[in-house]
Amino acid sequence: MAPKTPSSLPLYEIKYRKNYISRVIELFILFLLFSLLAYRFLNLKFHGLQWLLALICESWFTFIWILTVSTKWNQVEPKTYPLRLLERTWKFPAVDIFVTTADPVLEPPLITINTVLSLLAVDYPANKLACYVSDDGASIVTYYSLFEASKFAKLWVPFCKKYNIALRAPFRYFRSNSSPTQDSSQEFHQDWTRMKDEYKQLCKKIEDASTQEPETCDFAGDFAVFSNIQPKNHPTIIKVILENKEGVADGLPHLVYISREKRPKHPHQFKAGAMNVLTRVSGVMTNAPFMLNVDCDMYANNPQVVLHAMCYFLGAKDEIDCGFVQFPQFFYDGLKEDPYGNQLKVLLEYFGRGVSGIQGSFYQGSGCFHRRKVIYGSSPYEKITAGELEDEYIQKTYGKSEKLSTSIAKTLLEGSNIIEQFNSDSPSSSLEIAHQVGSCGFEFGTAWGQKLGWLYGSVTEDILTGLFIQSKGWKSAYCLPDPPAFLGCAPAAGPASMIQQKRWATGLFEVLFNTKSPIIGTLFGKLQLRQCMAYLQIQLWALRSIFEVCYAILPAYCLMTNSHFLPKANELSIVIPASIFVIYNLYGLSEYIRANEPIIAWMNNQRMWRVNAMSAWLFGILSATTKLLGFSETAFEITKKDQNDTNSDIGRFTFDDSPIFVPGTAILLLNLSALFIGMLDFKKGNNIEWGLGEVICIMWIVFVFWAFLKGLFAKGKYGIPTSSILKAGALALLLVHLFKF
Repeated sequence: MAPKTPSSLPLYEIKYRKNYISRVIELFILFLLFSLLAYRFLNLKFHGLQWLLALICESWFTFIWILTVSTKWNQVEPKTYPLRLLERTWKFPAVDIFVTTADPVLEPPLITINTVLSLLAVDYPANKLACYVSDDGASIVTYYSLFEASKFAKLWVPFCKKYNIALRAPFRYFRSNSSPTQDSSQEFHQDWTRMKDEYKQLCKKIEDASTQEPETCDFAGDFAVFSNIQPKNHPTIIKVILENKEGVADGLPHLVYISREKRPKHPHQFKAGAMNVLTRVSGVMTNAPFMLNVDCDMYANNPQVVLHAMCYFLGAKDEIDCGFVQFPQFFYDGLKEDPYGNQLKVLLEYFGRGVSGIQGSFYQGSGCFHRRKVIYGSSPYEKITAGELEDEYIQKTYGKSEKLSTSIAKTLLEGSNIIEQFNSDSPSSSLEIAHQVGSCGFEFGTAWGQKLGWLYGSVTEDILTGLFIQSKGWKSAYCLPDPPAFLGCAPAAGPASMIQQKRWATGLFEVLFNTKSPIIGTLFGKLQLRQCMAYLQIQLWALRSIFEVCYAILPAYCLMTNSHFLPKANELSIVIPASIFVIYNLYGLSEYIRANEPIIAWMNNQRMWRVNAMSAWLFGILSATTKLLGFSETAFEITKKDQNDTNSDIGRFTFDDSPIFVPGTAILLLNLSALFIGMLDFKKGNNIEWGLGEVICIMWIVFVFWAFLKGLFAKGKYGIPTSSILKAGALALLLVHLFKF
């Protein structure tokens, strides 16, 4: 047999894990859960309310476990070959890069410019890249930072490519390489020293600008447009900061700053609205067939990230298999042993790979490459001819802009060449039209946010948009290069972590009641049943909080009312719940060990999943329900981004006066009170109905809320505020009286 040539070798491969043992264990746990439900049902008439409540909760947990087992069944091992791509072709399609930021305080400009610099320096022809930065805060500091960073980029990008630097975000590179290696050349030594000095100067300029009051800023020249504007009331601001006019492959990509128009009485639709403006502005400026979107804190950690994505787009036998390419979100400088349970390593390792083995990865909101035609609403195998793209139809669907209409038609037409689909005109020549399509009134009467673009209706616009794409029949790809493609920063404090979880739970629950929910997508669209089940597994986070809270107060109820919801220790049936508890936890621990995570990380994650379920997710369902009933509007809460923290107590749980900590504190106080009351009854020699099982459950809840227990006695940000303790105490006292009387 003749050896395969580079043109015949696949650009990517997808293998399935042989996780037979894991499947057997998961099915055995499912068998035990059904056995417990059968036992509950058969003995229901002999017991009271607590038995019925336990049956309902355990039925819910069984349903969730079915969704989990289905999702993790086919885990993938994807592999891409960028070197084969380089051997095969030298003509690459263009890519428009979108970076989004919204608040210069919560998302410091220094983080944003490091992300931008890492993207400008990726290994890809510069004349095929354009970077658009969306600033929803309309901050002069953010624009100034990008303006100054563009000067540094003229030195940094050539330096990275000349010496093949692996880490191309300066703040990470200089932290990992505090000095040049001893065996480096004198030329490299000189260039390295110059780069570090230039970066220090850039940081100082940005820090000085960040501490300057807006009224003292110099609004002359390019900055004049920022005078007398408010973040939520200003016209469209678009500035071309860098322009590759000559189309040089080894130069610098285009860099464009955008702050879309905002008016007080006009809904701006949060991040989804910003992404749609970026799509339209880039459509009239560069119109690349592929788009990459990243959050401002997710820098490019792998300089070949675009090549890895192109392995899927250009290597797929059928484009339906690759509607978008998602890179998982990993984090740099993650807190040791993941005390807040928000690094999601194990979730991505098993659940993420499992979803990808069905209809493809979820769209995760960052680190994702999209086909522009898919974002424009195209369906698989849809053959659009020029006759179907009449001006009247395009303007009604996409908006009244002749140049945008032309670029959309070029994207959607059957047989369009993705290599040639790129506007070679300079971005600055399209500024006037870009301002028009970036205005807040442009979408009126169009399908933006409803049938195309990033969809409106949820603060988790990523899940809603990805779900809509997959409901049309598109599949997605899951790319796991080594090193990871993107790295970001995870919240490093209790309040920030809980706010993030609340926002996710709220948005995911909203999607469930949207007309584009996974159930609708399966019944009337082309979403596969198991993909629907995978979506439900995460979209039911908020609803799970009700059952988690009920189950957490059951042992306390039993000790206070001298009853039981678990079999006695001397009954044979105790083996069923005991086996579920032991096997489930040992299996979870084994997953962490196989993922090279420490045992303490498993313990921390166990605690935080329960804490989130009974606190953040509980507020998530309240927030979503009030919005769905029309009582309130959902607010988009931005998570604070931090580069580093030198505090020696980093990782220690922190609190604030947010009501989000009240339910968890109340559950802890209630169970401690129940344990005290139960022990008193036991010492008095009363006839005790509750048993060892209920006591172990209470001890487990105390373990889960251990950080809250320490917070009751700590001071400052490490202590629960007195107001929260009083509210939780009143709630716990009310429940005690309800249970007793």
